[in-house]
Amino acid sequence: MASFSNGLLAVAILSLLASAAHGQLSPAFYAATCPDLESIVRSVMAQVVGQDPRMGASVIRLFFHDCFVNGCDASVLLDDTPTMRGEKNAMGNMNSLRGYEIIDAIKSRVEATCRATVSCADIVALAARDSVSLLGGPSWTVLLGRRDARTASVDAANANLPPASANISSLVAKFAAKGLDLRDLTALSGAHTVGAARCSSFRPHIYSDANVDPAFAMFRRRICPATGGDTNLVPLDSTSPNRFDVSYYRDLMVRRSLLHSDQELFNNGPADDLVRLYSSSGSAFNRDFAAAMVKMGNISLLTGSDGEIRLDCRRAN
Repeated sequence: MASFSNGLLAVAILSLLASAAHGQLSPAFYAATCPDLESIVRSVMAQVVGQDPRMGASVIRLFFHDCFVNGCDASVLLDDTPTMRGEKNAMGNMNSLRGYEIIDAIKSRVEATCRATVSCADIVALAARDSVSLLGGPSWTVLLGRRDARTASVDAANANLPPASANISSLVAKFAAKGLDLRDLTALSGAHTVGAARCSSFRPHIYSDANVDPAFAMFRRRICPATGGDTNLVPLDSTSPNRFDVSYYRDLMVRRSLLHSDQELFNNGPADDLVRLYSSSGSAFNRDFAAAMVKMGNISLLTGSDGEIRLDCRRAN
């Protein structure tokens, strides 16, 4: 895959600095208070991805699911309490969202070096960036300075996370509500070049949809029966499931996408031209994906004196 050049990286980041400035984010936010932060996160993620590449995909998904529900505030990490039903048991998260223990491990090492200084939200943002890079995708400068939410909402998660059954109109609307446009939607969906999906999430697509390659559908039905086997896992990108590349878009063009919502991006609709572009240009995909990740990481921030710096990512202080 073509690398994301320093020049393009600078353009992507600088174009977003103005919008981030109001949120008091800065790539140097911890330069004085926790200078080893990024090396700590990178070290843990290198070990994790080396042992289980799919966990890298899970951490990327964790960042997405955090930011899409009340902003990038680590609310997704909070365990339920007697007075709060958190996001972990939302329909799009329950028994499928992973990586909590990875963030715990990073937080423990960070706290040992810089106590009560670095937010769980910033750790998730850094871990997602490093996951992409370690899987062969682009890297980018992560703006830092987020603070952690004190509460979470299962209802907010159910309302905001796009389901695998979503059509293109619904996807565009949900992303637009977060300040993300069609290019962001199409690029960020490319994260499905890594990871896996449960049978229950793609069964309707391979059994009922018309816009799926018949041979591909038949092959996937061997692993995902019409009834039962809900937790059976299949790679989202069967060509290179552990490599962050553009094969996801090439699969879309031949109607070999595993999820209904993914195939909606190439179905005689508004995203078709972007899918064609990314399928043939790794550099264009890397550029737009990195820029979209920075943009998504700037959704509805808690900064300054808002929120808190959690000592334990699973519970409020």
